[in-house]
Amino acid sequence: KIKSFNVDFSREQFVAPFGFKGAYLSEMWQSSVSLAAENGKTATGYGAQSVLWSDPEVFTHNPEAAGNAMMLMTTSEAARAAVGKAWKTPLDLQKKILGKVHRRAAELTGRKKELRLTFTLNSMVALDNAAWLLMSKEKGISSFEEMIPADLRSVFSAHQEKVGLIPLISYGVPVTEVSKLLEDGCCLLKIKVGSDPEKDGDKQKMLEWDKRRISEIHAAACEFRSQHTKSGNIMYYLDANGRYDSIGRVRELLDHAGKIGALDRIILFEEPFPEEMKEDVSTLPVRIAADESAHSVEDVEERIALGYGAIALKPIAKTLSMSLLMLKAAKAHGVPCFCADLTVTPVLVEWNKNVAARLDPLPEMKIGAMETNGSQNYRNWRKMLSQLAVAERPWVEARNGVFSLDADYYARSGGIFEDLRA
Repeated sequence: KIKSFNVDFSREQFVAPFGFKGAYLSEMWQSSVSLAAENGKTATGYGAQSVLWSDPEVFTHNPEAAGNAMMLMTTSEAARAAVGKAWKTPLDLQKKILGKVHRRAAELTGRKKELRLTFTLNSMVALDNAAWLLMSKEKGISSFEEMIPADLRSVFSAHQEKVGLIPLISYGVPVTEVSKLLEDGCCLLKIKVGSDPEKDGDKQKMLEWDKRRISEIHAAACEFRSQHTKSGNIMYYLDANGRYDSIGRVRELLDHAGKIGALDRIILFEEPFPEEMKEDVSTLPVRIAADESAHSVEDVEERIALGYGAIALKPIAKTLSMSLLMLKAAKAHGVPCFCADLTVTPVLVEWNKNVAARLDPLPEMKIGAMETNGSQNYRNWRKMLSQLAVAERPWVEARNGVFSLDADYYARSGGIFEDLRA
């Protein structure tokens, strides 16, 4: 049982405004939850807040700092709800409190019927991570594998020696920077589509902007080859964040990709439609992935039935507890999963990496892959990196676009059990 808690946060600025979902972020609040058990053991977990990603309506109807404050209050409410509850694993704890916390979050945001569950899950990452670490201290566990409950360990089928870094190409990233990332060895690009170029909500202008964007990135990428993809080509992962309003418009974008020779390089197209638009995507010529629309096992089942062929796991945005259950559901259907980022800090990258390292590669890839873009976007990335107890280990940072994971990495589980340096 948890006896007491504390919640804190810091504000981390971006190098430049970070654009997706037709809007821009200037910073991200980093939350922390410290838990104290009745037997005196303590643990601290960390989270990263993205109101724009988790519920764009909350973001657009409030000042940026106000939206972040609402999510931080939800974090505090979640920790308060956990006090006094008896639980064996963090999955038990989440099951007991998630409904109550979500109802409270809906009150705090003023979106009593419409608040997306992802907002609440995002707010609970720091608490969930603290709970996993507290449970591990209680049981004398110091490895990621041992931490996972026995009945869920089968969801992990690999120990990757190499995990490719997927960089994020947001709206404002120049093509020269894309070329630099490819020169550095990256082989799978996550490209944000769905821009609102004139801020007028015109979907046709969005489509034309996306066509031009794919054309210019493809022209640059054609100059490069990779030993880590089965075709030898640079691969693309499009992310629309629910900005498309019809399957016809998506087809037009993909038809354009076909005309310029880019279609067979698109191995993922994530969230083309708003969550409430439950369109069958089985006839589209690329693998459609669910991210924000998949909050739970039920959502995973529903999206797979609609023809979605991949699930984005975000232990650092939807909690490790929920991600394990979603992964189990996807594996039961033979649907591949991969780890996407939330522009999180180095300590959360290591939580994500622990999952990504244990997943099978995407079908078109020879190695594992995970998105991480914090080094591209945070002003104080190097300082945050230096706070890791494992900061000097060779597997912390990607080299030539790849994280190389050796026996030391697996023995230390990426350092997630080790305290941050002051």
